[in-house]
This record gives sequence, C-alpha cells and structure tokens, in this order.
Amino acid sequence: MPKLYLVPTPIGNLDDITLRAVNVLREVDFILAEDTRTTAFLLRHLGIEKKMYAHHKFNEHATVGMVCEAMAAGRTVALVSDAGTPGISDPGFLLVRACVEAGIEVETLPGATALVPALVQSGFPCDRFCFEGFLPQKKGRAKRLQRLQEEERTMIFYESPYRVVRALEEFAAVFGSERRVSVSRELTKKFEQTVRGTLAEVAGHFRLHAPKGEFVIIVAGKPKPGREDRNEEEEETEE
Repeated sequence: MPKLYLVPTPIGNLDDITLRAVNVLREVDFILAEDTRTTAFLLRHLGIEKKMYAHHKFNEHATVGMVCEAMAAGRTVALVSDAGTPGISDPGFLLVRACVEAGIEVETLPGATALVPALVQSGFPCDRFCFEGFLPQKKGRAKRLQRLQEEERTMIFYESPYRVVRALEEFAAVFGSERRVSVSRELTKKFEQTVRGTLAEVAGHFRLHAPKGEFVIIVAGKPKPGREDRNEEEEETEE
C-alpha cells in the first residue's frame, strides 16, 4: 500500500536513531532528503543503500506532485530532514497536506527533535508552552515579538549562532532584561551546553563567548503575580 513515512533523524548523536526508523528506511522504495549528502552519511553509518531524491524548501513545491504520483502508483516513501523531525522548522508540511488531500496514508514516527530536550532541561514549566521556531529575520519580526509580550506560557525559539546575541537583546527589550532564559546549543553532541540566567546575563555570556552550533532558546513566560515559574497543575492542586 502507498504510504508516506515521516522519519526523524538524529540531531547530533547518530545513536539516537530508533530501530523502527532504521527498518522503515530499509524498507521504503525511496527516500526524500533535505540534503542528500547529509542523509547519505547517515545511511552509510546504518549500512543502508537506498535511492534518494532532494526535497527542500527551494524545490518542495515542484516535487510534491511527482512524489504523490509515485505513491499513487503504489510506492512507499520516507521523508527525512537533515536533523530532527520533518515538518518542524523543516520541509514536510506541503507534502503531508498533499497526501492527506489525495487520500494517501501518512505515518509519523516518534523520534529526535531539538525543542523537547531543550525545554525539559530548561527548568521552566513544561505543561504548557508555545513553539515559535525561527523568527522572521526582518519583516514582521518586531510585530511577532510584541504579540508575545503578554505570553504566559514557556516560549521556544530556534536561532542560528550568527543571530543569538541579537535575539537575546531583542527579547530583553520586549520581555524585560530580568526575564529568565535557558539557551541550549549542540544538543546530543560532544560540546553540548546549556546556559541559564536572565536575558541580560545570558546575552552577556555570548558576547564574551562566540556562539557556535545550533541553538534552542527557551524563554520563561510572563509570570503571574505570586506564581512565577509554576506549573498550572501545581496551582490547580493547591486550589
């Protein structure tokens, strides 16, 4: 039966691939990869030989139709991104939507994603949070941040090393320099690091230590009076 599999791949440590993901990658007819060179390295590590096609943000509109036609003819396909779960700040949404509209089954495997470990180890409430991914680089960036000014849930952002300091400074201007933040970089890799403190403190840290690697920024939500950094479940228990 035709099917699209969304297969998470390790965000750093290759041992984080699941057995189920390995089996799916071995069994599908072909693999759609954000960067075929990156995926080829992973497949060699796993001892898998499989036909691959590029599927990234610059060609996904053009390739969706071809892929759906292949699946309609009975092919099974795995979609992978360079790291993490496809569709989370990576290509995937357009293809999934097209498959759903065409009645083609979609199956998503659980697996690696950077936002969950960064959130859990931040020390901030995890029961309710909002994922913002990458903010717009220019147009709409200030408006997006202003809309989040009153957000009480823990907020999650992705950022490149070249804009981490700028992002922390912007957060401090909007949320206040004393708002708590946890910044994780190079998750699951040799030089994994998490820096916690106020926005002012952590921005200062990365001014002194040049940011390197992939970053996840976890910003505490706006505290309620007398209930700073507490889970709603704890509040309901007390009530």
